[in-house]
Amino acid sequence: MSGEPASATEVTSCRSCGGERLRPFLSLGATPIANRLVRADALDEADPSFPLEVGFCEDCALVQLTHVLPADEIFDEDYPYFSSFSDMLVRHAEKNVIDLIESRDLGPNSLVVEVASNDGYLLKAFVERGIPVLGIEPTPGPAAAAREVGVPTREEFFGAELAQRLVDEGLRADVIIANNVMAHVPDLNSFVEGFSILLKDDGVVSVENPGLHALFAHTEFDTVYHEHFCYFSTIAVEALVRRHGLELVGVTEFPELHGGTLRWRSARAGALGGGAPDESVARVLGAERAAGFDSFERYGNFGAEVGELQRELLALLTDLRAQGKTIAAYGAAAKGATLLNSTGINTDLIDFVVDRNVHKQGKYMPGARLPILPPEALLERQPDYLLLLAWNVKNEIMAQQSEYASRGGSFIVPVPRPVVL
Repeated sequence: MSGEPASATEVTSCRSCGGERLRPFLSLGATPIANRLVRADALDEADPSFPLEVGFCEDCALVQLTHVLPADEIFDEDYPYFSSFSDMLVRHAEKNVIDLIESRDLGPNSLVVEVASNDGYLLKAFVERGIPVLGIEPTPGPAAAAREVGVPTREEFFGAELAQRLVDEGLRADVIIANNVMAHVPDLNSFVEGFSILLKDDGVVSVENPGLHALFAHTEFDTVYHEHFCYFSTIAVEALVRRHGLELVGVTEFPELHGGTLRWRSARAGALGGGAPDESVARVLGAERAAGFDSFERYGNFGAEVGELQRELLALLTDLRAQGKTIAAYGAAAKGATLLNSTGINTDLIDFVVDRNVHKQGKYMPGARLPILPPEALLERQPDYLLLLAWNVKNEIMAQQSEYASRGGSFIVPVPRPVVL
């Protein structure tokens, strides 16, 4: 982006309930914007860094950043994330599509709207089955890619105002899908109000996001970055949707997806067409309360746990380097930027990063300034160790890199504790 970067704004009241009992519990220092990859011609320019701190709302239990940047500063014209580069994510999406078609009896007179539809990887499966769709995607590159595969896409941020315009145009959704986006939304109430406005009376909303339980169970501190304004428990989601006339009707757990993902299904409160709440809602809410996710005491020691993990990882990499070993990394993902920068890992310890996403290749990781190369570089250079920054898809990566392993290469998985495989 041109011009001066925005400054971070300190958050003093909860972005969900408006309460002012927001208590910090984790600080990762000042880090650059995780997805702001550095072009080769900009290596002499400093990366602006901003506070990265997380707090807990004692009124509604929402975990959220205590300093935030404007959304258009983060999701700019160079935003590099394209979902279709993950085989696992594409397979997960296709199964979701089939389940929704069958359970909701979707057909040529239905409308499926996806918020943050990215490059159309999910909606494309509906289009192939003759079901009308509309993608909402604010970033130009992914939106253009979606249109190229036949997915009609509006290049805008979603909220109550856009939802009302769509209704005024005669559109109402049988299904609204919002996968891995609600954490990215600074104005949660406008976002969920948009669901309520756009949804048909008997429609259903399907939201997926990494669950808060996984972040704590596996010390997934690297899922914290400026792009993620919030970190959701089912307790916090239930309070949020209820505020906008919706109710949770189902919760599905996906332990292997993004380190531990939850899918929350919501419908209009009391609307039979959306389905009555099933047993999963009470079960998951009960488990979260039993685990203490509605109380600050659950969060107080997390910073110390993260610090211990970081020290272990830094010591491992430093020792390997001292032995003369070469180390590369896999995955120029946002979580990788947080892990590298908050732990102090740079070119002194890691030689380069590889990534399948061609839109990232040839650029550099923010802050750490590691060059991003295509995966073929692993066999060309055969580093002794490969640090899996994208550990959430470690099985997929290790399967893809079987030849690297057969030549003697080893993998380092950094969380929940650093291990060598």
